[in-house]
Amino acid sequence: MTQGNGSGAALAISDAVSKHNERNPGKEVIYFNYAAVDPALTNEKCSFWHFRLDADTSMKMEALTSYMKDQPVVKKIYLVNQNYSHGQQVARYFKEGITAKRPDAQIVGEDLHPLGQVKDFAPYVAKIKQSGADTLVTGNWGQDMTLLIKAINDAGLKIAIYAYYAGVSGTPTALALGGEKNVNQIAISHSNFEGDLAKLRNEFKARFNDDYYTFQTYAGIALLSAGMAKAKSTDPLKLAQAMSGLRFPNFNGEAEMRKSDHQLLQTLYVSQWTRATPKKPYSEENTGYNFDSIKVIEPYVASTPTSCQMKRP
Repeated sequence: MTQGNGSGAALAISDAVSKHNERNPGKEVIYFNYAAVDPALTNEKCSFWHFRLDADTSMKMEALTSYMKDQPVVKKIYLVNQNYSHGQQVARYFKEGITAKRPDAQIVGEDLHPLGQVKDFAPYVAKIKQSGADTLVTGNWGQDMTLLIKAINDAGLKIAIYAYYAGVSGTPTALALGGEKNVNQIAISHSNFEGDLAKLRNEFKARFNDDYYTFQTYAGIALLSAGMAKAKSTDPLKLAQAMSGLRFPNFNGEAEMRKSDHQLLQTLYVSQWTRATPKKPYSEENTGYNFDSIKVIEPYVASTPTSCQMKRP
């Protein structure tokens, strides 16, 4: 089975799958998690049957702060995040990472807001403006990210933005309405991959008039097929054993499903919002803009340690 958005749901599913498999030997289920990024899923709540295809919150933040430490223009930082586990963790890991790497950088403000309930972010943007921040860090996604960008546009606020989910549905359109912006995203992908993935993305857009950006699903199919080939079987137990520790070719280079916790180790990218060009023509949400890579983060840089004590069948 597969699931992604919502770490609360992911934790419940992982627990349910583990209990089901204990009670039903011979009828096991494997769980591919393509987007739930709570570190607990591969630490204290890890499961042999759970395989995470995205980088977790701590890994993305390790990569992002490794990039930001070399940006001298980053001096005064404001944090805006959703008030639930993901947003709280983005704030926590950022503060830990930037304090260790750039102790001279100053966090001048922080807000945690209700998830999916804020209709107007103008009051938050007013606080950012008043703080004198030159940089905004946010893990917001969906409506909360789109409306935050809209409020920044409306206020005419010029600020560097570092985000997790600036490329998710609705946000590219809001970014484009604000014109040129210094927006940077940390992710396992960006808009301008070439080869088979570009072909797949273009075909998806031609068919559905939508952007295929959840490339973790590609990683899941690549892992599954490589695991089946190694196991020479589709039996869930044999397959899970084969995928545990497996190295395989992913769209972003060789990836490894870490044996100790079933967290996928892979290349990450810091990409920047920029105008499409004839050489890099992909257009996010038909805006004429895309996210282009400005920094490649090798897997070893972002591969944060795990406390997982995995129980194997």
